[in-house]
Amino acid sequence: MMTGQRIRDLRKEKRLSQTELADVVHVSQQTITAWENDKAEPSSSAIAALADYFDVTTDYLLGRTPTPEFTAKNERDVQNIVDNLINGLSNENSLAYLRNGGEEIDEEDAELIKAALEKVARRSKILAKEKFTPNKYK
Repeated sequence: MMTGQRIRDLRKEKRLSQTELADVVHVSQQTITAWENDKAEPSSSAIAALADYFDVTTDYLLGRTPTPEFTAKNERDVQNIVDNLINGLSNENSLAYLRNGGEEIDEEDAELIKAALEKVARRSKILAKEKFTPNKYK
């Protein structure tokens, strides 16, 4: 997803018109249109203003992370957690409970398990950030 699409989605989520968002970010409505249609890129100060207004990270707006609350480092952390969990499940003893009558799990089931583990890792990271981030940094 491109920056423009993320801006459009966030604007629509807040039920704002392009003109209303333009007033918030101090640009013209035509500029918002250009951003949303990927005809122009927002400046770094505009990206910062949009991130603050929509309460997302600049990494999310720039397409570096699929989770609005995550930085690129948070994404790497989640991937490391998932990789470690998958590696921990890959030995013979750990996978025993995943077998049905001695049959190996198929590729589709393995992908579903990986997706579920990733979702759990993301949610736990978000909860940890909410719980342990001091108020002055929120």
